[in-house]
Amino acid sequence: MSALPLVSVEGLSRTYGDRLALDRVSFDVAPGELFALLGPNGGGKTTLFKLLATLIPPSGGTFRVDGLSPDGSLRELRRRLGVVFQSPSLDRKLTVQENLLVHGAILGLGGRALGTRAGELLARMGVGDRAKDLVETLSGGLARRVEIAKALLGAPKVLLLDEPSTGLDPLARRSLRALLAELARGGTTVLLTTHLFDEAEEAGRIGILDRGRLVALGAPSDLKREVGGDVLVLATDSDEEAAALATEVSASLGPDLAPKPGRVAAVGATVRVERPDGPALVPVLAAAFPGRFRSLTLGAPSLEDVFVDRTGHPFEEAGAVDGNDGRVA
Repeated sequence: MSALPLVSVEGLSRTYGDRLALDRVSFDVAPGELFALLGPNGGGKTTLFKLLATLIPPSGGTFRVDGLSPDGSLRELRRRLGVVFQSPSLDRKLTVQENLLVHGAILGLGGRALGTRAGELLARMGVGDRAKDLVETLSGGLARRVEIAKALLGAPKVLLLDEPSTGLDPLARRSLRALLAELARGGTTVLLTTHLFDEAEEAGRIGILDRGRLVALGAPSDLKREVGGDVLVLATDSDEEAAALATEVSASLGPDLAPKPGRVAAVGATVRVERPDGPALVPVLAAAFPGRFRSLTLGAPSLEDVFVDRTGHPFEEAGAVDGNDGRVA
């Protein structure tokens, strides 16, 4: 990274009892970067979010925000953070403006300056015309924008969001992603967690978490390029059929696949094949294995392919390691 990191995570670990929820995770986030932590539910994202939000202490390792660590400068570190939780934190019986004024008072803000800043943030989030409305009258997408305005009241350097698109319809999701990209372009460092591939695609860089480990780190385009070639997916009726077919496909394609394990692999009830000559291989597979698969799809590598390439299993089959209030989820 060319810029000095604003967020630096160094060997961060967390255990719940004898269960390792986060395993020595390290990465940096630059000022003004939009960074996404992508992973399946239970992959470790929520645990990492809670650690970075200083809600729980690490079991090992540390992190710094603007050079401050939770060990020695917790209060100052928290001033650098704006946090948006997955579960709504707005008081639905208060107006939009009242929610911001109450939160501002908690932060030690007040007077005309607080009212002015609240109004400016609501306008920036596109909800200035709803300031006098009760929160309970807002759609999910508008309420999320108010949550973000609330998180930005204290002028944090880093905006942390946990699964910000949860519960939003497709249009609201697209609108939210555009808003977060605009915030990053304006200099706010945005760090979010997500299990949605299209949301992660919008980030400048991503970290992929699986079973508490960081298995990939980089720009989405670079990670997909590392998978290389074309990806063919053959769908069968069972895991057992896929395993047998993968063995036969691998043997039929010859020893040239050996240098890179995973070029042919059974992934659940599918067989996944990585080849530079994908289109030419389609008729070959159809002729060689008639009736052995229900469908065959061909495409360029996706972030889901990156996940499978790095982990060897489907995204939805990741093990649950995240903790919830000290319990393993």
